[in-house]
Amino acid sequence: MALSNVVAGFRNEAGIATVVGVLQQRFGDRVQTGEALRGQHAHTTTYIPAQLPDAVVFPESAEEIRTIVRACADHKVPVIPFGTGTSLEGQVNAPHGGISIDMTRMNRVLEVNAEDLDCTVQPGVTREQLNSDLRDTGLFFPIDPGANASIGGMTATRASGTNAVRYGTMRDNVIAVTAVTPSGEEIRTARRARKSSAGYDLTRLFVGSEGTLGVLTSITLRLQGIPQAISGGVCPFPTVEAACNAVIMTIQMGIPVARIELLDALQMKACNAYSNLSYPESPALFLEFHGTDAGVAEQADIFAEIAADCGGGEFEWTKDAERRTQLWKARHNAYWAALQLRPGAKGVSTDVCVPISRLAECVAETQADIAASGLVAPIVGHAGDGNFHVLVLMDTDNPAEIAAAEGFVDRLNSRALAMDGTCTGEHGIGQGKRPYLTLEMGEGVSMMRQIKRALDPDNIMNPGKVFSFDP
Repeated sequence: MALSNVVAGFRNEAGIATVVGVLQQRFGDRVQTGEALRGQHAHTTTYIPAQLPDAVVFPESAEEIRTIVRACADHKVPVIPFGTGTSLEGQVNAPHGGISIDMTRMNRVLEVNAEDLDCTVQPGVTREQLNSDLRDTGLFFPIDPGANASIGGMTATRASGTNAVRYGTMRDNVIAVTAVTPSGEEIRTARRARKSSAGYDLTRLFVGSEGTLGVLTSITLRLQGIPQAISGGVCPFPTVEAACNAVIMTIQMGIPVARIELLDALQMKACNAYSNLSYPESPALFLEFHGTDAGVAEQADIFAEIAADCGGGEFEWTKDAERRTQLWKARHNAYWAALQLRPGAKGVSTDVCVPISRLAECVAETQADIAASGLVAPIVGHAGDGNFHVLVLMDTDNPAEIAAAEGFVDRLNSRALAMDGTCTGEHGIGQGKRPYLTLEMGEGVSMMRQIKRALDPDNIMNPGKVFSFDP
């Protein structure tokens, strides 16, 4: 998290100049070197400073990606894959310079196998685009990180989101990928079969690798049937602990809740103001149930009983699609709502994940830390899997505020690790959380380095991310 960890590395100036020239000859105006465009392809979503690539290339096929990577491999020039740029830990920065590969034009749905409930897409396809294309099939892709991220980026960062409690994360929903390796060869990690015992699980190796092992050229995904009925609702609670206890009981009773989101009192205040709502400004759970008409009604009734036992208020729920959309739009707008709590401030978003039995404790201690630090920092959590986000609002021109925020994030990560959790449930490591990966994984990081060194000995694939590496 500390800015001191985000430093520029060695630049292969001669190699970069040569590769830019080669690519310009091959791709013409699909290679751009203007500063404004390069700036859009560096990190811009938090306070981590942008480190610009030297050129941006817009390939239209896997063969063109192979051409780009081979040119970079020949001259030992970094390659930085780019989806939509919504990553939060500096994953798309270019600390060593190099070539950003923009996947915008790699945006075709290649195959939909409705009978098998799977599809194959190019990496530039976005989540919303995919679900729009699938609508007439009666299927949908359930992973919803909030932002309209690209499928390639979601795969690379092992994304999840509000539906993860029922449908899992990208780890559970990627069947296979094709990827261009650092040598410029394209490999396929698996077939479409739902299970396999054939060798190492290369698919899982690439899911979450953050572009450090290769460039994805296609992703095969699991799909789900669109539920017959969906209901959603909001329930206030007197304390975060009470809300978390309701979550634990819901999960332990086996209720197949699709989404169960925790918002603290400050975030509810922000959502009310931003989305013109009138919910109590107290901790709340946002829920959604998928199934049959009778099933979602039964699930909602059982949850209402659980909430009452935990001291919760009235559970307001509905099957009306318009009202439900309004409800979840308010949840998805939580980031923008939070920014209005302190106009002019920048939001530093960070996340951790702990076993759900420790969630209430971790959130309560975090709220006490926020108050003691004098920070403005609302909390939103994917409570069903113990994952929560803190958005620290700060003046990024104020060194004292930066120091306070960095100290808080350091304690937050240490707190989660002490509870046998993780320093990131879904944002990834990138540049921002590199110091905590070693604390979490110990000697496991040494094995990661060995894999990286074996597959990418010249360290051209998104260098400077996940962990330090000396070729």
